[in-house]
Amino acid sequence: MKFLIKRLRTTEFSLTLLFIVGFLALASTSGGVLFSGQSIRSFLTYLAIPILIGLAQMVVLAVGQLNLAVGAMGGATAALMAHMMVSWEAPIWLAMVTGIVAATLMGALNGALVVATGLNGFIITLGTLTILEGVQYAFVRSFTIDSYPDAVKAFGKISFFNIPTVFMIAVVTALILAWFYRTNITARKMLASGANPLAARLSGVSNKKSIFLAHTLSGTLLGVAAIVTITSLGGINRSVGGDWLLASFAAPIIAGVLMSGGVVAIYGTVMAASVIRLVDIARAQYSLDPSVVNLSIGTVVLSTVALSEWRRRRAEIKRQKFVEVVDE
Repeated sequence: MKFLIKRLRTTEFSLTLLFIVGFLALASTSGGVLFSGQSIRSFLTYLAIPILIGLAQMVVLAVGQLNLAVGAMGGATAALMAHMMVSWEAPIWLAMVTGIVAATLMGALNGALVVATGLNGFIITLGTLTILEGVQYAFVRSFTIDSYPDAVKAFGKISFFNIPTVFMIAVVTALILAWFYRTNITARKMLASGANPLAARLSGVSNKKSIFLAHTLSGTLLGVAAIVTITSLGGINRSVGGDWLLASFAAPIIAGVLMSGGVVAIYGTVMAASVIRLVDIARAQYSLDPSVVNLSIGTVVLSTVALSEWRRRRAEIKRQKFVEVVDE
C-alpha cells in the first residue's frame, strides 16, 4: 500500500494523469475528431521529435551540462542527409548511416571541447550552434530540399494499427536508453559524475570521460531525430531544428531532471513531451497566440527549476541537521 501511495506521488504519475485528462478534454471539445485514426497518426508522428530531442537534452543535463546546439545539430544532420541523397545521389542507407555518424561526431566534438577547455557546455554549444547553423545553410541555402527518394517519405507514412513507424523508433530508442541507464556500469558512472563530481572523482570515476560520453550520446540521439525528421517532413530547409531548443529543455526539466545533474527520467520525459504536444494541439484547436503558448511553457519550466532547487536545498539542510545531531 505504501509503495502504491509513493508511486502515485511521483512526477511520472502526475504527467500521465495530466496527459490522459488533457487528451480526453481536447477530444471531447473537438467532437471526437481527436479519436480518429488520422488524428492519432498525426499526433504520434509529430510527438516522435519532441521525445528524441528531450532525451538528447536529458543525457547532457544528467552530468550537469547543457546543450544549446540540439536544433542546429539536428538541422545540419538532416540537411546533410538530404544533400547527399539529392546532390550526390547517395543510397538511402549510406545517407542515413552518415547522418548518425555525423551527429555523433558533433556531440563528441562538443564533449571534447568542454573537457579540453574546462568551460561549461553552455558556452561551447552556443559556439557550435552558430557554426552548425552556417553548415546547415551551406547545404540548403534558401531553398527546400524535397526531391530525395520517395521511399524516404513513404517510410514516414507507414503505420501499424495507427501507430507510425517514426513514433515506434522514438519509443524503441527510449527503451534502449532506459536499459542502458538501468544496467550499464558506464551509465551509472555518468550519473555519479552529475550527482557529485568530487565524490565521483574520489571513487575513481573520470568526470571528463562522463561529460564526453554524455555529449556524444546526445549527438547520437539527435542523429536519430534527424532521420525521423527527414522521413516525416516533406522537405528540409534552413528552418528545421530552429524550434527544438525550448522543447528539448522543457520535457526533461518538467519530468524532474535536475539542472545540477545526477538524475534521468526517461518515462517522465516521454510523458512531458506528450503533454507539450497536447498544448500544441490546443493552440491550433482554439487559435491561441503562439507567443502565449511559449510563455506558458517557459513559465512552467522556470517554476519547475525553482521548485527542484528549493527541494534540493531543503533536503541538504535536513541532511546537515541530521549529521549535527549524530555528531552530538
